[in-house]
Amino acid sequence: MAPSFMFEAPSDEEPELSESKDEDNEEAEEEEEGDEAEDRPSKPKPKSQSPWDFTSYSESVAEEHARRGTTSVDFKISKILQQSSAPAQQEETSDFESDKQVDYRSEDEDEENSNARDNKSFFAPAEGASFHANSFMELNLSRPLLRACETLGYTKPTPIQAACIPLALTGRDICGSAITGSGKTAAFALPTLERLLFRPKRVSAIRVLILTPARELAVQVHSMIEKLAQYTDIRCCLIVGGLSLKAQETALRLMPDIVVATPGRMIDHLRNTMSVDLDDLAVLILDEADRLLELGFSAEIHELVRLCPKRRQTMLFSATMTEEVDELVKLSLTRPLRLSADPSAKRPSTLIEEVVRIRRMREVNQEAVLLSLCTKTFTSRVIIFSGTKQAAHRLKILFQLAGLQAAELHGDLTQVQRLDALERFRKQEVDFLIATDVAARGLDIIGVQTVINYACPRDITSYVHRVGRTARAGREGYAVTFVTDNDRSLLKAIAKRVGSKLKSRIVAEQSITKWSQKIEEMEEKVTEVIEEERAERALRKAEMEATKAENMIAHKDEIYARPKRTWFMTEKEKKLVAKEAKASVEKEKGSANAIISAQQAEDLKMKEKRKREREKNLPRKKRRKLEAAREMLEDQSEINEPDGSGKHKKEKEGISLVDLAYRRAKAVKAVKKAVDSGKIVKKSNKSSKQYKQRTQSRTEEMRELFENDMSERRQKSSSNAGRKKPKSSFKSKSRYKRR
Repeated sequence: MAPSFMFEAPSDEEPELSESKDEDNEEAEEEEEGDEAEDRPSKPKPKSQSPWDFTSYSESVAEEHARRGTTSVDFKISKILQQSSAPAQQEETSDFESDKQVDYRSEDEDEENSNARDNKSFFAPAEGASFHANSFMELNLSRPLLRACETLGYTKPTPIQAACIPLALTGRDICGSAITGSGKTAAFALPTLERLLFRPKRVSAIRVLILTPARELAVQVHSMIEKLAQYTDIRCCLIVGGLSLKAQETALRLMPDIVVATPGRMIDHLRNTMSVDLDDLAVLILDEADRLLELGFSAEIHELVRLCPKRRQTMLFSATMTEEVDELVKLSLTRPLRLSADPSAKRPSTLIEEVVRIRRMREVNQEAVLLSLCTKTFTSRVIIFSGTKQAAHRLKILFQLAGLQAAELHGDLTQVQRLDALERFRKQEVDFLIATDVAARGLDIIGVQTVINYACPRDITSYVHRVGRTARAGREGYAVTFVTDNDRSLLKAIAKRVGSKLKSRIVAEQSITKWSQKIEEMEEKVTEVIEEERAERALRKAEMEATKAENMIAHKDEIYARPKRTWFMTEKEKKLVAKEAKASVEKEKGSANAIISAQQAEDLKMKEKRKREREKNLPRKKRRKLEAAREMLEDQSEINEPDGSGKHKKEKEGISLVDLAYRRAKAVKAVKKAVDSGKIVKKSNKSSKQYKQRTQSRTEEMRELFENDMSERRQKSSSNAGRKKPKSSFKSKSRYKRR
């Protein structure tokens, strides 16, 4: 990568958005180029297209509300504000003290050294890859694609594009990573379209499958490919949840060349839609591969990889690569090339990162701190990341009641509402986009000035992707993170990543107090809006149940005649996967390396105390089993603990009796099972044979003696049957014997 590289290409819709802002610059350019314009004929300057268009994928929100008989949140809030006598006014910034920005100083040093694994031996050498190109013509692309790049305003390839496109055209497997906003979508879209220009056109088939973790990202990738392929005959199809299933089935039966999909909906169509398969697939692309291979998607991705042909080209792209990606690379890629366009830095140089410390017992003022920042410092083009859907919705209501134009984006909204929120934010109809992590990956919304992490991300990878929504393509941007005492480990990781450039912002106390009072006054209105939404949701659910019952009565035979939709996992397997995901999350939270707060330590202490009290009430047998198992675990941990020299302690004592008995019982059971199945013939010792012969001869001898004795008695009884003995003699003898 050339150190002097600068992003010269205007990205996406920037000319359209900044047309009014850059009038002075255009006039200056016209004056400078006045002399040159006299020598050559004047040509109208072509206006670059925008690759993103979210409104064309679904109906409008107004049509959806009219069809469902509901109203929007904005309508409810405006109605409440009209009814109230004193609507909330925005804060006047002149009355309050301005915020302070100081250099961040870590409270404790980070002593952990990250040991990255070296997997370069698995990858093929990429010594010939060049990360520099002056134009797209140097990359051996066809004229239709060059024309599309010119229409979109792309003039110079980015480093990841310059390195990836020539190698992808040769059909090599690629694992590419680059900083956020570096053009990874075009890096895999352009070589894929170039290869499809020479496909066999007589036979229609699905030849390219692009998988993304989020619906909005899939829409964005599909829109980008449609614009790049506008001068070709290549057809592209979008398969995501939330949109019409029947329309997607029809589109898949027409066999498009490219399918952009989310994993779950794609598996649904492959199993339940007739005449849809991946037998002729030539290229598989995983965008944001590390997110796709997390626990929520890993089973689905492995199922899709299993359904794909083995002879294919596979490309993985992400700004961050995790161990799961390396495992998939080893399983499904053939001698891949690892391309990293930014080996020295994982953050854009134009990004300014700040933290706002939320001290203990001050978490209740976090909303006031956010509103204070959004009314004074960061007033437009701001994305706010919340931790939960409920918190995002509450912030949306608070912003609207405070007079700030905001949109929300999370999983509780319909797909129409989600796409409409993105489109409104893109067109600058709203100043704030309040979202969960569904907007943290891949979304390229031009002009985002600030990213505020209202809820601290769970790890440094999520942080990198969140702050990557700003400072894209060489522009400046701010990233502000709210950090509580529970997030000290992440704060240390951020400080280690940023270094001395990390700033700490101190919000004015007077402004926080003022907004805290306003939020208390708005609580009744927030509750009223939420209650109205809850009632509307219950009414909507009742209407749906009634409509469902009517349809079941009217079309019962037709409904039951349809084949049941299947899935590649059973309900039991789904529960096991969810249980494993929950256990892994808890394990990450309770890891020894994480630093916990005093409140968390107190909670853990109380949890242990309650656990001991429950054990006291158990029966004695169960209690002894628990104690034995605990002792065994302690012995095992002592054995595995390294000593001072860094080596593990050797096991001096023998294994515990519980473990020994368990092993012996298991061995006996295995031998018995093998003998019963006939796999082995059990050999007996000589002593056992002699013992068996002795026992057999002794039994036979006793049996013969018994039979002889019984035969003699029978003979005597038969001989004495003819003549009877006198009673007196018999009695006298018996009496004599008894005496």
